[in-house]
Amino acid sequence: MTSQESLLINLDKSVTCKVKMGTGDMVQPTGTGTLVVETRKGRRYINEVLFVPGLDENLFSIGKMMEQGYYILFGGNYALICDDSSLDNVVAKVAMAGNRCFPLSMKSICSMGMKAAVQEDPWIWHRRLGHLNFASMKKVQQTQMVLGLPDFSEKEGVCEGCVYGKSHREPFENEKPWRAKNPLELIHTDVCGPMQNESIGGNKYFITFIDDYSRMCWKLRSDRGGEYTSHEFLEYCSDLGMERQLTIAYSPQQNGIAERRNRTICEMARSMMIEKKLLVKFWADAVGTDVYLQNRCYTTSVTDKTKFEAFTGRKLGVKHLRVFGSICYSHIPPNLRQKFDDKASKGIFMGYGSCEKGYRIYNLQTEKIILSRSVVFDENKS
Repeated sequence: MTSQESLLINLDKSVTCKVKMGTGDMVQPTGTGTLVVETRKGRRYINEVLFVPGLDENLFSIGKMMEQGYYILFGGNYALICDDSSLDNVVAKVAMAGNRCFPLSMKSICSMGMKAAVQEDPWIWHRRLGHLNFASMKKVQQTQMVLGLPDFSEKEGVCEGCVYGKSHREPFENEKPWRAKNPLELIHTDVCGPMQNESIGGNKYFITFIDDYSRMCWKLRSDRGGEYTSHEFLEYCSDLGMERQLTIAYSPQQNGIAERRNRTICEMARSMMIEKKLLVKFWADAVGTDVYLQNRCYTTSVTDKTKFEAFTGRKLGVKHLRVFGSICYSHIPPNLRQKFDDKASKGIFMGYGSCEKGYRIYNLQTEKIILSRSVVFDENKS
């Protein structure tokens, strides 16, 4: 807990809780944020720090630090704060004072400096969101409002990834189609491919399934494109009581929702790969990341909601988002390395795992995809 608002970044003043002090008095925190400190081992982030005006001293919770993955060792009139269970990486060593407390002096990074360091500007979020279309300013502003992102209206320059990745002809006018009133009432689906280059997993196609009501999208990878005309699939739909509607060959206008979404996915994936100068074999990872990002953006289908929220009723955070294709360094678990081996391996950021805090990393040494939660990103490197 701290009474110094200037020490915190990402301060959320909507917190409604009470804290019982040592005197028995109840105090009302007016927010929670993140404290950024410099240590001999580099910059560290302490999350869920309560902002309590009028507090005489900053208070450090051992339990909270343990919850966030730190290890605290007491003994010999000292307290050691370590990064992991090996207790080798000591972040801070604190001597016990005469009153048997452990006064910890840390060099904090002020909030203004931190905001500059993490580049909270429109263009970094444009890239983190898979080159979201800034030309559609209404959609961008709604996404900004729903997700609580920086103001996108003040921007300069041109995104090279978008210039080379999204050029297309002006669209023809279309009549307004019938719209579903509930999730899963109507699903649009289409196969995109074959691609000229196989993905690193050996795939040549991807298939999208789009919920008409929320525009929530799912993606499958495939090595061939006959999924919808097989006898097995026909029987599967019949058994579930699903009505299947096929379009006429070479008439993409009849499946406009899926066709447009696949085109948008390919354009954004192309922009992401061009910006980071990635090989074409990473197209499937770029496509998967783009679907993940689009589901977290605003949709005009439902007022003031992202596609994911419209489909599930649950809000999702975006603080974990990073620029696709960036150079990154993933932590190597102790059981996979020797005592004096490197504790991190260099890789390329390839998207997100099934949980929000899991990142897919292409390991440059093994040339395999790994999943890691402990990753340091250099979003400006390619």
